[in-house]
Amino acid sequence: MTLPPRRLPPRPSPAPRDPAPAAPPRPPQPRAPEPDRICGPVAVAALFAHRPQAALRLFYLPTRRLEAGPFCAQLARTRKPYREVPAAELAKIAGTMHHGGIVAIAQPRAVPALPAAEALPGKLLPVLDGIGNPHNLGAIARSAAFFGCEAMVISGDPRQAGLSDSAWRTSEGGLEALSLYRAADLPAALAALAPRFLTVAAVARGGEPPEALADDPRSVALVLGNEEQGLAASTIAACERQVTLPGSGAVESLNVSVAAAVLMHALRR
Repeated sequence: MTLPPRRLPPRPSPAPRDPAPAAPPRPPQPRAPEPDRICGPVAVAALFAHRPQAALRLFYLPTRRLEAGPFCAQLARTRKPYREVPAAELAKIAGTMHHGGIVAIAQPRAVPALPAAEALPGKLLPVLDGIGNPHNLGAIARSAAFFGCEAMVISGDPRQAGLSDSAWRTSEGGLEALSLYRAADLPAALAALAPRFLTVAAVARGGEPPEALADDPRSVALVLGNEEQGLAASTIAACERQVTLPGSGAVESLNVSVAAAVLMHALRR
């Protein structure tokens, strides 16, 4: 007799596996800083005079061939490119029509933290707190270099302009001539400067005239504030003295870069 086929019991379904944990999202990578675009014959000459190793490329109009020659020779020695270009192309490279006929592309300049007061040159020290217009930043740097300053401090105020193309162009080489430092906590930085520097807040009204500060033999750290709102109360409180330029009263105040130039001339020791 033939037996019926044996039926096997159904196999149990495999237990569902837990899905693999998702990989944590990668944090966004910080963007590399844009290179500096240095426009104009004076600013380009200052770049090659103060930090030639930072120059990466050079572009110029045929009318600037004579000025460009020595810079091209420096770049050739380090096998870096340079090129004579038409005006329309140079405007695109510079990002502006106000390029002065010659543009250098350079490694972005780092601004280190403010060192101890003893490491700073013992000369008038401009301190910028929230100067938002890059043209004012460049103009102040130009005046500072003209009056013999060797360093300048930029605060950590989010309104503070950085080293933009406009600032380089307006400074006419002044930014290259200065050691630049950043102070994240300006009131604390001013307190640290005080033993060596006379810290002076520039205010629109209520301060002493510049000549009244001649009784202190220390070099001056001149603190200049935001174009619209001036200095914060905490910054003024951190300064030993306050200075105001006396005027006719016809207008309330000067543009900050103009006031900076007048004060630097009056306060340099």
